Amino acid sequence: MHDRTEVELVVNGRQYRRSVEPRYLLADFLRHELGLKGTHIGCEHGVCGACTVKIDGQTARSCLHFAVAVQGSQITTVEGIAGPDALHPIQEAFHEHHALQCGFCTPGMLMTVSELLERNPSPSEADIRVALTSNICRCTGYTNIVKAVAAVAAKLRQRPAEMTEAN
Repeated sequence: MHDRTEVELVVNGRQYRRSVEPRYLLADFLRHELGLKGTHIGCEHGVCGACTVKIDGQTARSCLHFAVAVQGSQITTVEGIAGPDALHPIQEAFHEHHALQCGFCTPGMLMTVSELLERNPSPSEADIRVALTSNICRCTGYTNIVKAVAAVAAKLRQRPAEMTEAN
């Protein structure tokens, strides 16, 4: 029998408490314990970025963190960036600019872009490309993703209150 540990996390503004094995990854916790399937598991080595979430406001690879190691943290997943009735402006821009194809990398991209725009509301194309180097997309070639990020940055500079997370 495996030892289990109680874990309490606030995920997308809602508190959860679960008993898990100490080696249980945050990505698995989100997907299997909470049913939040937007956090994708790709490489399981922290390289691809598909599992990117925010831990206490900073992007992190959920496949590299044990759930017990982030005890008490505030976690934001892609499901938590928009309200229940509307897309987040970043999601709208990805849709409008055809910045996704298969969609596997999209949740991680959205989380990365969210942090980028919080830190730098006026990113240059180079800034956007550097931020996106931590997320692998095998389908798009990044051109439309960069266009979407530039477009949403311009839009949000006109209405900065929209950039805040729904939670």
